[in-house]
Amino acid sequence: MPRFIRQPIRSLVSVPLLALALYGTPTGAQEPLSLEAAQRAAVSRSRELAGKESAAAAAREMSVAAGRLPDPMLQLGIDNLPVNGSDSFSLTRDSMTMRRVGIAQEFTRSAKRKADSARYLREAEKLMAEREAAVADIQRQTAMAWLERHYAERTLAALEAQQAAARAEIKAVEGAYRAERGTQADVIAAHAVVSELEDRRAEQAQRIAKSKVALARWVGDLAQAPLSGAPRLDTLPHDEGTMLHVLSGHPALLALKKQHEVALAQADLARANRKSDWTVEVNYAQRGSAFSNMVSVGVSIPLQWNQRRRQDRELAARLALADDALARQEEAQRVHAAEVQSLLADWRALRARADRYRGDLVPLTRERTRATLAAYAGGKANLADLTTARRAELDAALRALELEAQAAQVWAQLATLTPLDAHAGWTAPGRSPPGQPAPGHSAPGGSAAGGSAP
Repeated sequence: MPRFIRQPIRSLVSVPLLALALYGTPTGAQEPLSLEAAQRAAVSRSRELAGKESAAAAAREMSVAAGRLPDPMLQLGIDNLPVNGSDSFSLTRDSMTMRRVGIAQEFTRSAKRKADSARYLREAEKLMAEREAAVADIQRQTAMAWLERHYAERTLAALEAQQAAARAEIKAVEGAYRAERGTQADVIAAHAVVSELEDRRAEQAQRIAKSKVALARWVGDLAQAPLSGAPRLDTLPHDEGTMLHVLSGHPALLALKKQHEVALAQADLARANRKSDWTVEVNYAQRGSAFSNMVSVGVSIPLQWNQRRRQDRELAARLALADDALARQEEAQRVHAAEVQSLLADWRALRARADRYRGDLVPLTRERTRATLAAYAGGKANLADLTTARRAELDAALRALELEAQAAQVWAQLATLTPLDAHAGWTAPGRSPPGQPAPGHSAPGGSAAGGSAP
């Protein structure tokens, strides 16, 4: 094949854009949005968390009020006012008519007040545990949305690089056709490849647009900013061997534990209700000037004459609800343990498959492309063979990206079992050591998606 035909074909395979597909492409001057920054922004703008904090503050205020005695009651009245006869409606003529003023105070038992106050405190703790669960969920959803966009953009970069190579191929094939060294079928086939890649590129652009919408749900306008490099996804904030132990601090499980404590506090309050509270009254009664004034003192005590069918039934109901809360807590513990084990298995398997693609399949397809290119340059292979080889290399690279993306989604779920701020030694995912490519990335200079240097 003449040199003026070989050179464009060689250049289209060594397009440096293909290597950028695995490392991301540079964007505008806008500040890049890292995964950690996106999670912080999502937490800071969440109204759900503010609502939980307000509800917990309300429960704490109620705890203080519940620990105090009820307000005393002022009593005013007129007793024994005649309504007929010569003394009708007179306040002073009849000796039994009295103008009365008094005060009554219910003395709620200390044990009952403490139980009621503790119930509200347990409720506040439950709400704060639910807040922590909401934080972990927000960070999880934000991470998954961020990673979805990250890998969608890397896939788009791979497709655009391959599309650029295919456009260069059109020029080479058309030059060969004009020199009567190629066929019209080759020209049509080259244009068909470009059209197919354009369709796949448009599909990927649609995926990116949707991923920005999903990310904007959590971070608002920051979703339009370019993304910074991805964190390391080959390590977890917790050792795999201790991952199940971490479940003891899972916010959702802690919330269920606090719900059980709330149910126990309500049972303690029902138990305290089995003893009656007393109410003391003191009244001063003023009669007519011809009669003596009077003072009255009284005590009111509720008679729990049917305690077995009332107070005891209420206590039994509260204890049953506590048992229900404990059963749900234990069941949730088992469910979460199974989910974590399943996620760990998926994460290991997806990482192994992605590594296999990066270490074996992608290099093999790259070598196949090089060999086919050499055969095509020597006239021993046709354009269809070269197109097939390049498509196989692109498909292998895209499949590797897809497996990495799936592993990243699982990683996000495992990394946010507890809120990130609670991790003792991990507040942000680590980066690859300087001078080393990120996990799953090919070494600089290697083809990422669809090209190989001749």
